[in-house]
Amino acid sequence: MKKRSPWKTLVLFAILGIISLFFLIPLIWVIASALRPASPLYEYANPLTWRTFVPTNPTLENFVHIFVNLNFGRALMNSLLVSVSTILLTILVASMAGFALAKFEFRGKAALFTIVLITFMVPFESIVIPLYILIKQLRIDNTYWALILPGVANGLAIFLFRQFFSEVPSEIMEAARIDGASWFRIYWKIAIPLSVPAIVTVIVMVFMFQWNSLFWPLVATHSSRFEVVQVAIAAHRSTENTSWANLFSSAIAG
Repeated sequence: MKKRSPWKTLVLFAILGIISLFFLIPLIWVIASALRPASPLYEYANPLTWRTFVPTNPTLENFVHIFVNLNFGRALMNSLLVSVSTILLTILVASMAGFALAKFEFRGKAALFTIVLITFMVPFESIVIPLYILIKQLRIDNTYWALILPGVANGLAIFLFRQFFSEVPSEIMEAARIDGASWFRIYWKIAIPLSVPAIVTVIVMVFMFQWNSLFWPLVATHSSRFEVVQVAIAAHRSTENTSWANLFSSAIAG
C-alpha cells in the first residue's frame, strides 16, 4: 500500500480541524452565553472576538435560576421517567412480537408483518388527531401514560427484533423444545440473551425519540406536572419575548 505523504496528512487533518471548528462554534457560543449573566448576553456578540466564546466572569446563576425558579429539574425527571418506561415496555412488547413473527408459523403472518412495516413509514404527525382522540376516550390524556404508550407501539423496533431472531438458528429452539422447554422459556432464556445487539439499538433509538419529543407532549398534556424537557426549553421562547439566558442554560442542561 502506498504510504501517504506526511504533508498531505497534515493538510488533511488541518482541513478536518477547520471543518470541525466551524460546526463547534455555535455550540461553544451557546455554552459561553449560558455561563454569562443574563444582562451582558450580547455584549461580545458583535464584533466577534475571543471574548465572544470565553466568558470573562463565568457564573452558574442561569442554571440555578432554571432549576430553582422554573422547576427545570422536574422536567428532567419527567423526561427520564417517560424515556426509561418506554424503553422497558418497548423491549418487552417488540421482542415478543419480533420473536413470534420470526419463529412461529400462522395464518396472516405475512400480512401482519407488512402492516408492521407500514406503521413506521407513516409520519407521526399524520396520526396525532386519531391518537389524541384515542387517549381521550381511554381517559389517559394529561398523564404519564399518554406520553409513554404511543412510543411503545414501535414498528421499527419490532422489525429489528424480527430480523435479528430470524438469523438465530432454529435448531437451538428445537433442541430446547425437545428438552421440554416452553416457548416462553425459550424466548426468555435463549432469545433475549442472544439479542443484546438489537436491544442496545432499540434502547438508543427509543431514548433519543422520547427525550427529543416536543410535538406530542404539547398535544397530550397541559399540566406543568407532566412537562418534559423539550417543552420546558420551548417555553422560554415566544413571539413577544425570549429569555435567551434561560433558553441557552436549559438547552445545555437538557
